[in-house]
Amino acid sequence: MKLKIIGSSSAGNCYILENDKEALIIEAGVRFEKIKKALNFQLSKVAGCLLTHEHGDHAKGVNEVMAAGIDVYSAPGTFEVLKINNHRAKKLTVGQVFSVGSFKVIAFDVNHDVRQPVGFIINHEETGNVLFLTDTYYVSNKFKNIHNILIEANYCLDIIRRKVDEGRLKDFLKDRVIQSHMSIDTCRNTLLANDLSKVNNIVLIHLSDSNSNAAEFQQKISRATGKTVHIADAGIVIENFNKTPF
Repeated sequence: MKLKIIGSSSAGNCYILENDKEALIIEAGVRFEKIKKALNFQLSKVAGCLLTHEHGDHAKGVNEVMAAGIDVYSAPGTFEVLKINNHRAKKLTVGQVFSVGSFKVIAFDVNHDVRQPVGFIINHEETGNVLFLTDTYYVSNKFKNIHNILIEANYCLDIIRRKVDEGRLKDFLKDRVIQSHMSIDTCRNTLLANDLSKVNNIVLIHLSDSNSNAAEFQQKISRATGKTVHIADAGIVIENFNKTPF
């Protein structure tokens, strides 16, 4: 299985899990043309699209995705806010397993400033259990038997505090970031609160353009976990997004 990063920032978020036969889109926060190109225009192999919440950098392409005949799975509250009433909009139930092609998925609650945000555990025979966690300042869940992780590391609190002191960031913007996104320290603590013994890849996603340091974040999580750590830059492909590194 490959993981393709189409976008992973406030400009737009989209990821694709793909093998020779099937693909799963996660988030639709970019123009659909980019998604089609990443799939080499093989839309027939797409099993579906998972959507965490309604913010534009995650959902602005959702209507194009559905117009292409692809089912989108999200929480009822997300579809309500987006005013989507389409047979391609599949309302999930948090905590219940559902199938998207060969992928089995379970959604869980997260903490963000929207109606009904969720994270996902995605299971496939090739990837094992994949944790997808973004746009949340904290998560109370503990996760078992995880093999690959995509997790938000949006900002460094020291960078934000320095920008506030220098007058380059307003307090209300600082508070909005802190109350809706995951810091690098919370990311680290979340990872270490779980059993990482089976983890193959950790991918740091949704880094802030101005409030993060990719090299430092990668080094910090690598040292803390001893795992292979990637930064989710648009256009990269992780070839071995599998259950084991072999």
